[in-house]
Amino acid sequence: MRVISGTCKGRRLQAVPGMSTRPTTDKVKEAIFNMIGPYFSGGNGLDLFAGSGGLGIEALSRGIERVIFVDHDRKAVQTVRKNVAACGLEKRAEIYCNDAERALKAVAKRGLRFAVIFLDPPYKEKQWPTLLSSIAERQLLEPRGVVVAEHSAEAELPEEVGGLTRWKRETYGITGVTIYRWEGDGSDGEHCGLPREL
Repeated sequence: MRVISGTCKGRRLQAVPGMSTRPTTDKVKEAIFNMIGPYFSGGNGLDLFAGSGGLGIEALSRGIERVIFVDHDRKAVQTVRKNVAACGLEKRAEIYCNDAERALKAVAKRGLRFAVIFLDPPYKEKQWPTLLSSIAERQLLEPRGVVVAEHSAEAELPEEVGGLTRWKRETYGITGVTIYRWEGDGSDGEHCGLPREL
């Protein structure tokens, strides 16, 4: 695994020891950022089920100002810390060992909003309706911010959840990627870290 583009381009990333996580391949990661960027002008990111931290680190490398990394696996959290440090991104990262729903509650309590939220839970866990509903209900996205949901290729996520509207869906081998855009508050998106062409 490596950082594909941006300020940390080419940096090798460690994988989480053992078989408890499934890292996003470089091919899928590059495809994701081609769909949602490929570069950013600030904004916050949230990397739930962070694993090795590859998606959040890629976002930081491409211009997201700050990323919160969350994983309930302690080995994953330790790996994220190592990878963030190896890229010199410690001052722009927060890293927590927690489950996804508690993390969403915590960031909502802090009043945080995000340009991009990455969701990559284990494929066997059917958490999508709960997680997407929680993000929508708590209005955790900036105007025109996006949720990037990685899932099994055969999984079909809903068209709409609250103010989240399915924008793109692609398949890469056994992996599916569904991207939702936040349409909930009707703002023109002037302060969103994502490109205007979104």
